[in-house]
Amino acid sequence: MNKFFLSFFSLLIILSSCSVNNAKINSNLKKYFDSSHVEGSFSFLNNQLGNITVYNMEIDTQRFSPGTSFDIFTSLVGIQTGKISNENTVIQTGNTKDSALSFKQAFKNSSTDFFQALANQVGKAKMKLWIDSIGYGNKNINGAVDSIWLNDQLKISPDEQLGFVNKLYFNQLPFQNYAQQMVQDQMLQEDNSLYQLSYATGSGYDAKDNSLGWVLGWIIENRHAYFFVTFVKSPERNLDMKSIGVHISKSILKEMGFFKGEK
Repeated sequence: MNKFFLSFFSLLIILSSCSVNNAKINSNLKKYFDSSHVEGSFSFLNNQLGNITVYNMEIDTQRFSPGTSFDIFTSLVGIQTGKISNENTVIQTGNTKDSALSFKQAFKNSSTDFFQALANQVGKAKMKLWIDSIGYGNKNINGAVDSIWLNDQLKISPDEQLGFVNKLYFNQLPFQNYAQQMVQDQMLQEDNSLYQLSYATGSGYDAKDNSLGWVLGWIIENRHAYFFVTFVKSPERNLDMKSIGVHISKSILKEMGFFKGEK
């Protein structure tokens, strides 16, 4: 079953599920969050069967700041509007450290300066247009355009992030296919004969100064795509929330039988 055939099937899934009404609850996954001393949620979509598994439904359906996971969205808009032409595009930031970063490097490093400069080039009107077009979270972009994903005004739930990343993979977002494909390419983290693992990470803070972390992506085994979103939260500010989120994600996927090429 190839990606193009599955895209139509996936659209039906997204329209009728990726919701609490169709989810299987797996409370056993709590151990992975407890061992990392964080709260959070994990949501997983078996795209082939349309099955959804969720740990911590309460958090999975709450909206939180996307933090730097919003880099995915900003990248799509930047490519769509011609501000980024390819992965080697450099945007001047005024910051000596990041001033010479390419899009590929900035995405990998979650360079806030790069994506703030990109958002300023795109402009608030166009950012709002695209946020409204895809219905991104609560669609609240109060404040400066280069801080809308950092000021805890724009919020999105892990459940909504799962739908977002699923549509991205199947080129079902209202962006040109080349824009979606370029972002997919940046998300590829591991590629071998057994599986392909793609994800983006994000971090940020909420209004109560809690540290937030995101991991959203997919794993492909035997040409079947499976989608996941991990969200983590802690009152501790000195934790590496991205690394914690990646560790939890991989641990859960391993428990589910991935990374062996047997799915």
